[in-house]
Amino acid sequence: MCFSASASFGAGILLSAISIATIKHVEKPSQLYFACIPIIFSIQQFSEGFLWLALTNSHYAYLQEEMTYLFLFFAQIVWPSWVPFAILKLEKEEKSRTILKILLGIGISVSLYLGYCLIAFDTGAQIIDYHISYKQSYPIIWGGNGDYLYIIATIVPTLISNIKQMWTLGIIIFISYVITALFYSDYVISVWCFFAALISIAVLLIILKIMNLTKNPQPIT
Repeated sequence: MCFSASASFGAGILLSAISIATIKHVEKPSQLYFACIPIIFSIQQFSEGFLWLALTNSHYAYLQEEMTYLFLFFAQIVWPSWVPFAILKLEKEEKSRTILKILLGIGISVSLYLGYCLIAFDTGAQIIDYHISYKQSYPIIWGGNGDYLYIIATIVPTLISNIKQMWTLGIIIFISYVITALFYSDYVISVWCFFAALISIAVLLIILKIMNLTKNPQPIT
C-alpha cells in the first residue's frame, strides 16, 4: 500500500483472509496457482509495510534493502510469469492455450530481464509525498516497450481466456494501471498495489464461479 505502514499491514491482513477463503475452494491442483494470487499480494503488502517502518524508524533501518528487493521481486519478477501461467493451468480450450503459452513466454522474458536488472543495477526506495518511490537505474532500452510487454503478460491472458468472468479481472487490472499511470506516474510500482485487494476479490469470485460450473455443468445444446 502506498500511504503508510499501517495501511500496508492492514491490506496484508485483508488479503490473507481473502487468500484463505480462495484456497479453501480449490478442488484441483491446476486451480491452486490462480487461487494463490491473493496470498502473493498479501506477502507483497507485508513487505512494503516493513519497508515503511525501515524508512521511517531507525530501529528498523536494517530491513530497508531486504524489503525493497523483496517487494520488487514480486512486483517485477513474479507477476509477469505467474499470471499467464496460472491462467494457462485453468484454460481448457486448445486455441486459447496456444496463445497463453506465447504470452507466458513473453512474461518469462520480462521476468528474466527485470530479474537481471534488479541484480545488476542500483535500486533504492524513499518516501516522497506520502508514497514510496522506487529508484531504479535500469538501462534506458527498457523504456516504454518494456512496460508494454509487462502489461501484455499480465493483462492480455485474462482477456484471452475462455473462463467466464476472467475478463473482469483483466478490466480491473487495466483500469487500476491507467489510474495509477495518470495520477501517480512517479509511484506506479507502489500505488498500483493499492488495488491488490480489489483484484484479489475478483480472483475469489472467479474461483467460486469455476467451482459452481464444475458442480453444475451447463447442458450442451
